[in-house]
Amino acid sequence: MSHLSKPSQLKTASNPLPPSSERARASYSTSSQATSHSLNDLPSKRTFRLRDTPAKELLCLEWSKPPRNFLLIKKDCSDATTDALLDFTRHVSSTYPDVNIVVEPRVSAGIGEERLGRHFTLPELNHSHLQYQDKVDLVVTFGGDGTILHAASLFATSSHVPPILSFSMGTLGFLSEWKFSEYKRAIREVYMSGAASERHAVIEREASNDLDGPNDYTGWSSVRGKSMGPGRGARVLVRQRLKIGVFDANGNRLSSNGGFSDDMYAMNEVIIHRGRDPHLAIVNVYVGGRFLTEAVADGMIVSTPTGSTAYSLSSGGSIVHPLVPSLLLTPICPRSLSFRPLVLPSTTPITLKLSDKNRGREVDVSIDGIGRTQGIGVGTEVRVSAEEITTDRGTFTGGIPCIMRTISAGADGDDGWVGGLNGLLKFNYPFGEEK
Repeated sequence: MSHLSKPSQLKTASNPLPPSSERARASYSTSSQATSHSLNDLPSKRTFRLRDTPAKELLCLEWSKPPRNFLLIKKDCSDATTDALLDFTRHVSSTYPDVNIVVEPRVSAGIGEERLGRHFTLPELNHSHLQYQDKVDLVVTFGGDGTILHAASLFATSSHVPPILSFSMGTLGFLSEWKFSEYKRAIREVYMSGAASERHAVIEREASNDLDGPNDYTGWSSVRGKSMGPGRGARVLVRQRLKIGVFDANGNRLSSNGGFSDDMYAMNEVIIHRGRDPHLAIVNVYVGGRFLTEAVADGMIVSTPTGSTAYSLSSGGSIVHPLVPSLLLTPICPRSLSFRPLVLPSTTPITLKLSDKNRGREVDVSIDGIGRTQGIGVGTEVRVSAEEITTDRGTFTGGIPCIMRTISAGADGDDGWVGGLNGLLKFNYPFGEEK
């Protein structure tokens, strides 16, 4: 790679580079004339690190180089989210000209290439979500909690999930941290995470010159002046996922469509439910390899702490903070009044096995709201464990890194959870009292 030792060398007489603002305008005017491009044409995704902060509750995001490929996901059938996505795209194209916009095929077709401008999407003949896993640096959602779940499902077979920046534009928005009116601040915090201040960049550049030759001004030169300095990067909450395997009575692994596949990951929960069958489901429950009980109920839920405020909560389950490593086992309308919801250590695997006592021979299985195309029969096991989150010198594997809104850039100790309980879920809200 060619490196430059002085900022003045960014522009030479033989090959002058226009100012970043002019390049941004040129990029935007070009993008308005371009059409949709294949996701295969994009460069590979960037790497990032998550390092500890003094408060220990949230982590700090650090990119190795500026992120390039942004996947934008919007709520369906919503003019407000369409307008927000277009406003966001225009701002990113003009301010961060090196960023590539990625959308899903249905969004590309629904908005239209003329309004959306230059963008990338899945190839027409291959809409496999696996391609996102190799290309996407950052996911940006415009919608509610369901939109975030959909975004997470695109990476349900990968142990590496890109950071997710969520704008609350849905019905509830318990998981969404940012108001869309703050999108300029939000994207600046995320994009510049890892960029040194100009004073630190000069020091790093001079040190790099002595060791490896010229440097390229740390890669953030096109947006110089926006750096927040070291230690003030975007704050991240890593949400735990479930690791789920479905096995038939012979021990063969089954996928969501009835074939053979690898494990799946879930942000919220996995559910076994009797579906349309009039008979209650009979499920043998094993905890840590030991038989716990024979559950007779409409169904069973195994959820993450993040999912504790979803279906599990509606079924009488506990509310668990997302930083607590745990699994929740919650029955759906059990026949026994003594079957209470359980909170288990994240290191304890749970197995749900459909008993041969079932009068209905199949039950439905869904992972984060996406149902398996075929029901599971007697003897089938759903094996659930917490995804292992590991780190090697700041490089995290596992979990979903969610960009959190703090009081100011680089602030610590505010994950928004308490405010969400009070403001959105109306925790301990008295009956008949208005505030």
